[in-house]
Amino acid sequence: MKQNKGIKIYVTESYEEMSTTAAHLLGAQIRLNPTSVLGLATGGTPVGMYKNLVRMYKEEGLDFSGITTFNLDEYYPLSRSSDQSYYYYMTDHLFGHVNISKDRIYIPDGEAKDVETECANYDAKIEELGGIDLQVLGIGTNGHIGFNEPDTFFPKSTHLVDLVEETIQANARFFNSIDEVPKQALSMGIGSIFKAKKIVLLANGTHKAKIIAETLYGNVRPEVPSTILQFHPDVTFILDKEAAAEL
Repeated sequence: MKQNKGIKIYVTESYEEMSTTAAHLLGAQIRLNPTSVLGLATGGTPVGMYKNLVRMYKEEGLDFSGITTFNLDEYYPLSRSSDQSYYYYMTDHLFGHVNISKDRIYIPDGEAKDVETECANYDAKIEELGGIDLQVLGIGTNGHIGFNEPDTFFPKSTHLVDLVEETIQANARFFNSIDEVPKQALSMGIGSIFKAKKIVLLANGTHKAKIIAETLYGNVRPEVPSTILQFHPDVTFILDKEAAAEL
């Protein structure tokens, strides 16, 4: 483990060890505070973490009954019934296998008719429940966290995002063709993410090594959104050795 200011960095030998380490950290949060509010991420990286959390529920009695969750984002426009929606993803990888209450699950509505109201209500609900205790993040090769793409400013609140071509290309592997990938998404803003009491960022693979190094040691700027994490008082990076290769 390396440490720098409010940042802790765990370097693991493999994706499997990274996933286990992350699951144990979330498990500890749930056991210490059974009514925790968790911020959750999707994509390829956290799949192993969710698999371990399901195992911990089944084999160790990890109790999700008092947990509330808010997901970072959702494609727009996209129905929850689509097998590419993040609602479907979360049900498939976690919610459908543990004892979490459905009325404690919050994911942006990819079919919202009034996007501004949906986004404002999402942030208001997080505030109403006391904020996020622990937020899980992945990271894009361009430094996006959530779907906050490189920009000239840090978006404050949950908002509608135009996805850049790099992100669309990266997500095309989950769809039948790149033409099916939504071009927009609803995403928590950088301000929404930054309010979390604790942040845990997961990254694996050599293709993430450059952006991880820039996130930790580069200049803080909205053109690389993840660099804002340098200012957070409690953020943990859990990396496999490939993602940590340039540190």
